[in-house]
Order: sequence, then C-alpha cells, then structure tokens
Amino acid sequence: MPNQPSNPNRVLPPETWEHLDLYTHVKEAIRSLPLYFKTETVISGIMATDIFTLNATLGATIENQVVTTLNDMRPIWDPNDQYRLYAFVRQPQTFPDVLFRRLTPTEGAQATILGVELKGWYLLAKEGEPSFRFQVTPAACSVQDLIVVVPWTLSNVISGSPRVFSPFVESARYAAEYRNYHWQQLRQTSASTDIIVPKGVKPYPKKSDKIADKPVSDSGGNFGRFARTGIMDEYFEYVKSQLLCGIEARYWLSFFKAFQEHTASEMIESELEKLTQRLTDAHVSVDEVALGRVKLIVGEIEKLITRSD
Repeated sequence: MPNQPSNPNRVLPPETWEHLDLYTHVKEAIRSLPLYFKTETVISGIMATDIFTLNATLGATIENQVVTTLNDMRPIWDPNDQYRLYAFVRQPQTFPDVLFRRLTPTEGAQATILGVELKGWYLLAKEGEPSFRFQVTPAACSVQDLIVVVPWTLSNVISGSPRVFSPFVESARYAAEYRNYHWQQLRQTSASTDIIVPKGVKPYPKKSDKIADKPVSDSGGNFGRFARTGIMDEYFEYVKSQLLCGIEARYWLSFFKAFQEHTASEMIESELEKLTQRLTDAHVSVDEVALGRVKLIVGEIEKLITRSD
C-alpha cells in the first residue's frame, strides 16, 4: 500500500532564484487584475433563467482576456524591462493553461520561466463554487507554477461587460499535494483512498504525456474537485461578500437559484422583495446610485416574470 501523505508544506522558489523578483511581481499583477482588466464583450437581453449558463458560453473568452490583460500589465511585472522577449501565452488542452515564455527561441536562454493554471469562475454559477477538476500530479508542477481562479460577473448582474474580482492565487504544486492529502487523509470514507501516480513526469509536459493522478476508488467522480478540498473556503467568504450593484454576491446567487427553482410568480416576487431589502439592511446609509441600479435590474427581472405568466 502506498505511503499516506502528510500535511503538505507550501514550498516557494528559493531566494537565490534569478527570476524571484519576476515571480513576486507576477503575483502582484494577478491580484491587481480587477484594476486593469479590459474587455470588449458586452452582454444584453439574457433571460434571468439562463444566468447560470454564462460560464459555459463566456468562460474561455474571459480566460483569454485575462491573459491579454496580463500582457498589457508589463510595467507591473517587468518594471526594469528585463523580459521584453517574454510574454504570457495560452496553450490549449495541457498543463498549465498559460506559460510565461520566450517568444523567439534563443540558444542558452530559458524558454519557459513559469506557468499558470488559469480558471475562470462565474461567481453566480448555480453550484456556488468553481466546478473545475484539478487532477495534475504534483511532479508536473514547477515550484514557481501557480493555480489562479478568476471570479467574474456581468457589470449589471444580468447585462453589461464582464467584471473580474481579485483572484485566488496558490502554488500549483501545493494545491496538487493538498488535493491528494485531502483525498487520503481528511475525507470520511470506507472506500480505498489509494491514488495511482504517473511515473516519469516532469514540469511543462507535452500534450500527449500522462500527468493526471487517478484514484483507485471514486464512484462519485469527485476526485480533483478543487473547491471541495477546503483550500478555498476562506477565499469563498471574501469573494461572496463582494458587492454587485450594492448587494453582496451571495444574495444575488441565492435569488437566482430561487428564480430557477420556482415557477410561481408570487414566489419570485417575494424573492425580489427580499433582494431589494438586502440593500437597505446591509448599509447604514444607502448609496442612491447603487439603489437605482438594483431597482433597474429588479425591474428587468419583473418584466421576465410578466412575459412568462
């Protein structure tokens, strides 16, 4: 039987690493994304009942725009112009999603410096948590690689342009080790907790390489459900408290779930009343601009109720 893993330690790049300043600046840039994020995408006319489908339709677009924005933030992560020949580049269907790499191959120069496993998360998705699976084995992760989850919504909740929030940023290797630790040590289960680990894996694998850890027993298909390991719990509390038009994201999520689950207009109208009351309850002094935007959104949703009756 394989050795059971101990609680993993978060290992960071050594202070002697020549790219340590870049690594630090890249993490600062990622956390600053909400201030710099740019998009030309504008959404309007979506049915409130379809609000949960946005991640499927816009997720890849948001992730591409995050990469574009990071490259536009060069003065933040490369203030001394040392990496002018490098950029963030997406690579499909392999780990990691994004490489920070040299654009033109040069003998003796390091081609890839770090990687970012980038996941967009539509904050109002019905699950209330990111649904992606992270199954890559720890050996495929360089110590400087990151996993980044970028939450987003539409600026006016049911319309407007995508707006991103401060991302979740973690060491990819630590995340992979903690996932296995959670699977084998923290879960309550009577089934086998053994994990089959691929051999000979190195960082920045080819698309054809086998790099996924696989559980011996997983009848529910839950292995790799990153959000369920508990590693993001504290972050969830933070991001769900963020204001969307003056109301915490958690309350919008609760409302849209009720909207989808109830067909009776009386039930929906009751939820609408609760939603608007949240704004008054949550603030000592109500921002009239925020209140006006919420009323506008509520009015649009009420029109949808009228159409369906």
